[in-house]
Amino acid sequence: MSIIPSTFNRGIQSYTAVGGTERGGSSGVSAVLLNRGARYPRRAFFQELEKAGFDYVISLEGEEERYDLEELSGRFPFIRFIFLREKLSAGEMINLAAAELSGGLFLTLWNDQKLFNGITAVKMAEYFTGKRLCTAPVIQNSRFEPLPTLTIPLYDRYLKTIQETPEREGHATLFPFDWTGLYDCGRFIRLGGFDGAISTPYWQLMDFGFRAFLWGEEIRSTSLFRFVYNGWEREETDLTVDASYRLFYLKNLAPVFRGDHAYLPLRRYPSFLVKSGWDILGSWYEFSHERAWVKQNASRFRIDARTLTDHWETP
Repeated sequence: MSIIPSTFNRGIQSYTAVGGTERGGSSGVSAVLLNRGARYPRRAFFQELEKAGFDYVISLEGEEERYDLEELSGRFPFIRFIFLREKLSAGEMINLAAAELSGGLFLTLWNDQKLFNGITAVKMAEYFTGKRLCTAPVIQNSRFEPLPTLTIPLYDRYLKTIQETPEREGHATLFPFDWTGLYDCGRFIRLGGFDGAISTPYWQLMDFGFRAFLWGEEIRSTSLFRFVYNGWEREETDLTVDASYRLFYLKNLAPVFRGDHAYLPLRRYPSFLVKSGWDILGSWYEFSHERAWVKQNASRFRIDARTLTDHWETP
């Protein structure tokens, strides 16, 4: 019986997959490659992944035509190239890749990142199999300076987050920075992956991270493998309180945990109506829809958002 929820890839219409007919290793770890553009040397990058010993590689391609596809798929038969027929968020692309893999561990990285300290897929499996939902690596910029990749949630009247640079092994982080991390595929799918209805990158990551910790999963950092960016500079984070935030709020911040389950109380609705900017019908539709989602998943909650932030580990 499939462990993939029926809503896991909702909204993804169609795509074309080429290659990936042969297994490249036997570690139980695959790689998922997100592409930020075509200016990075692909052959050398794929050779590094081959040397690292990943079982499979899924390369999420854009809509542009690739003239080197036949050559690359022949040279690297363990790589499955997926051509999207629509624009997807990073989270939706990772969902798609996880559904293709359906098991084991998978490492998500971008084509402008380089695995810095040469750790192999076999070593990743030895260190991290069965440990947690996601393990987030140390990431350095092109000058080899460590980036503040730990995200720490705080409540001070309102929810906010601060960024810290990891200084010790295994510290909790709310989400994997830039989606980069080693994921347990089974746990990821059972969690529901990233919510494609949340389009703003920051709130998509926040939703994934809060849901993970509220449901008893963990995301922790490690220095056992590192990435360095090949010239990419971090863009300013969009923290706009928009429709994506409102979905994040209803699913994660608004539910109340009592006893052994969570629920979204009706008393939250008047405040949501005022702050949402929607009319009564629109706001009630969204509120009731997410209230039903919370009820469906009520027993999966282990804690509420305020308790989670109040007891968060300090760096």
